[in-house]
Amino acid sequence: MEQNIYTDLSEGITCIDTGYLRPQMAACYLVVHNGEAAIIETGTNYTIPRITALMEQKGISKEQIRYVIPTHVHLDHAGGVGGLMAIMPNAQLVVHPRGARHLIDPAKLIQGTIAVYGEEKYHRLYGDLVPVPAERVIEAEDELKLDLNGRELLIRHTPGHAEHHFCVWDQQSKGWFSGDNFGLSYREFIGNEKRHIFPATTPVHFNPDKMLDSLNLLMSYQPKRFYLTHFCLLEEPQKYVPILKQRIQEYCDIALANEKTEDPYVGIKQALLDLEGNVLADYIADMSVQSAKEFIDMDAELNAQGLKVWLQRRAA
Repeated sequence: MEQNIYTDLSEGITCIDTGYLRPQMAACYLVVHNGEAAIIETGTNYTIPRITALMEQKGISKEQIRYVIPTHVHLDHAGGVGGLMAIMPNAQLVVHPRGARHLIDPAKLIQGTIAVYGEEKYHRLYGDLVPVPAERVIEAEDELKLDLNGRELLIRHTPGHAEHHFCVWDQQSKGWFSGDNFGLSYREFIGNEKRHIFPATTPVHFNPDKMLDSLNLLMSYQPKRFYLTHFCLLEEPQKYVPILKQRIQEYCDIALANEKTEDPYVGIKQALLDLEGNVLADYIADMSVQSAKEFIDMDAELNAQGLKVWLQRRAA
């Protein structure tokens, strides 16, 4: 088995590298408590063997999985939902009410993804999305409390990155499973004294005001840690909130500065690369500005696309 796929954290939580696109790009989590378990985020269908291999290592049967909980239905977070549910006979799917229908009948998700990537790349990245029976779905309203055999998991709606996004508060570890609403901070972004982080403004629902409100909500619980999907454990979150808030404003300023250009996306992406590439190279001693820009190119592309959509929606 490959090394570095699994990272055991405290309080019965294990981080799993989903294998999406590159190592340490995206994570899902196994939470075990008193003989029951929850899977938070799923990765893609190709992540399922990694999850089941970890369960076998830990002596956890498929019947012990109580909940499968994607924070939202973007496919790097929820592409493996149907495949997992098909082999976890006692599990319930917990999903935002606005995302539930897309996992019960994933036809629109499939069509939309193929429209963007093409059919060959869709299958290569995600496999085939499997529908989930409606009777096994919990549409999680805000402040829903889940009982994991005596361990409370609290759902809070957190729009900003997506309208169908929630975060999961684990009272026992005083930590949030934050999906994409507490930004991106890869392991490669950890320097000797600083750790780089930036927001996820990917299409199509980015809303800066809602994202700021969601950050305030998350921090009102006085969390000790965040379990990021991109990527793994982040501690002392109070150090990063001012940076995220500043970046959200800077990203919006960059978008507005390019609003009247022929194609705002082009200028926005370049400005994001310049901003984050220079900061990242400053944080990481052995990373040049050029290599930093190459590393974050895909994230800058997605963030620029989301900011362009935000401009269009704002103008309308």
